[in-house]
Amino acid sequence: MVSRKDANQARLKRHKRVRAKISGTAARPRLCVYRSNAHISAQVIDDVAGVTLVSASTHEKDFEGIGSNKIAARKVGQMIGERAAAKGITEVVFDRGGYLYHGRVSELADGARESGLKF
Repeated sequence: MVSRKDANQARLKRHKRVRAKISGTAARPRLCVYRSNAHISAQVIDDVAGVTLVSASTHEKDFEGIGSNKIAARKVGQMIGERAAAKGITEVVFDRGGYLYHGRVSELADGARESGLKF
């Protein structure tokens, strides 16, 4: 019998390894990415206070288009960057959530950089 590894379990293991090394503070919060097959979302989190400062997702009502492609990921990155700038956040630590920095994750990061976030 061939046993197949659980991809999400491996991602969570990678995510724990990354989270052991990075943490968000009030001065430089963490930009956390979550990607599913149908949607992508991002949050700017202050881990010291345990508070989500800003969030953006393809789940939102005012989001138009398909939520599972690179165009949508770039739009979410731009939305998170604009909302963070409105709250006075300019620098963040990027947390890719255990995903490869490729495809939709890199497009989200590029969109956030375009709208003024530095990481």
